[in-house]
Amino acid sequence: MTNHTECFIIGSGPAGYTAAIYASRANLKPILYQGHEPGGQLMTTNDVENFPGYPEAITGPKLMEDLQRQAARFGADIRNGWVSQVDFSTKPFKIIVNNKDNFTADTVIIATGAQAKWLGIPSEQRLNGLGVSACAVCDGFFYKGQDVAIVGAGDTACEEALYLSKICNQVHMFIRRDEMRASKIMQDRVKSTPNIHIYWNTTTDEILGEKGVEAVRVKNSLDNTTQEIPITGFFVAIGHTPQSAIFKPYLDLDEEGYIITQPGKTATNVSGVFACGDVMDKNYRQAITAAGTGCMAALEAERYLAHHK
Repeated sequence: MTNHTECFIIGSGPAGYTAAIYASRANLKPILYQGHEPGGQLMTTNDVENFPGYPEAITGPKLMEDLQRQAARFGADIRNGWVSQVDFSTKPFKIIVNNKDNFTADTVIIATGAQAKWLGIPSEQRLNGLGVSACAVCDGFFYKGQDVAIVGAGDTACEEALYLSKICNQVHMFIRRDEMRASKIMQDRVKSTPNIHIYWNTTTDEILGEKGVEAVRVKNSLDNTTQEIPITGFFVAIGHTPQSAIFKPYLDLDEEGYIITQPGKTATNVSGVFACGDVMDKNYRQAITAAGTGCMAALEAERYLAHHK
């Protein structure tokens, strides 16, 4: 049996749920499948202080619960499960969920997000949300006036190190090799910032602390010496992996796997397929910008359907 909908939303989080709110209010009767990680990256975020409308802050899981309830209130059909296969070569589009359930859709909104890359050490996951973070812009404010560390050597790592340097006392930056991958101008800015201390040829051995980050133990790869550095925040900035693999046969992706959309829009190279949130945005990666593009995707899907009807 094949189910049909005017609007099929793949993924949850701020982008997917916001798309569902707008699509529901437009009477598109969207079906949304939440994916492997319902709610997305915010489900591991303790306090969200920069989402408008929550002056006293809100936990990531509660924010996602509120967005989900709001979408359901307007009639969005929100379901557990993951999209295992798509076919955008014909219309209506074909979607297979959980390797067994078949759907067709007039429009598809992709909100599958991106996963932060991690170092892979046990303490990193144990202390995730308790001092370990993959987003300095999101969480840096909690460490105002404190000593923190950041791992990474690209432009994003440099940008986040500079951001942290403006609010934190000391920023320890660990570089795995004897050079950075970042652009020359970003490297110069980091190197000229007095409270950023760069450690070359340095890898993270372990993050120390029981109920929160207390220090980090690093190793110099040239002489194998280790040292412990007292910190309260540990930021990982080694990149993100957009969840776009199943769309590769049909959609244009950049070299990192982010879905390419038309400038200023969420429309992809396939007419009727739209992408929003972190799967197409590698610059901002904020809950509010993801929600904004979710709104855009739903409005564009509504206009597409109105035009083609």
